[in-house]
Amino acid sequence: MTSEPTIVQIDTPHGEARAHLHHAGDPRAALVLGHGAGGGVAAPDLVAATGAGLEAHVTVALVEQPYRVAGRRSQAPARQLDAAWEAVVDHLREGELAGLRVLTGGRSAGARVACRTASATGTEGILCLAFPLQPPRRAGGKPSPSRLPELEAVTVPLLIVQGERDRFGIGARHRFEESIQVFGHDNSYSVRCSRRIVERIGLSVQTFVHYA
Repeated sequence: MTSEPTIVQIDTPHGEARAHLHHAGDPRAALVLGHGAGGGVAAPDLVAATGAGLEAHVTVALVEQPYRVAGRRSQAPARQLDAAWEAVVDHLREGELAGLRVLTGGRSAGARVACRTASATGTEGILCLAFPLQPPRRAGGKPSPSRLPELEAVTVPLLIVQGERDRFGIGARHRFEESIQVFGHDNSYSVRCSRRIVERIGLSVQTFVHYA
């Protein structure tokens, strides 16, 4: 992965977003990825996906939502995330990524945004890293609603990469056979994220961007 990405500041309806552009040599497509609710664009799986994309001659844009750029920790409402994401993808399509096929995706909450906006952004495929299908039930509270409808609404090629022990993740009974189980990790990939795990994520991403 290139050590010095190009930073692009992008105006959106909800403030300024920031795209970290990692340019591939002789690019044949572009992959635009968003971060999770509690982290930024340096998450291990986003880094692995970026490296895999570059090796496959795919330019990668890692996008920081406006609330992160502004220094706020609390995630913005879904409608604001979606509107900002659409503005970012539209800007990149018309500017830095003009002429390239565009795939989108992200990790956790960022993957949800990419799924909800698939039609609006015109993406040709979606990469979901640690998609949070079913948050665990809080003590004494009602079960959280499943996010399965967000996945089911996607009509373009879809790849889901998650930890084998991800308690938020896609169960084996769901119809999404594209789901890749990454052995030995949870939703955060933070525990013992070995080179082998990173390589496995990267291989899955390379295959996806080649065939999507």
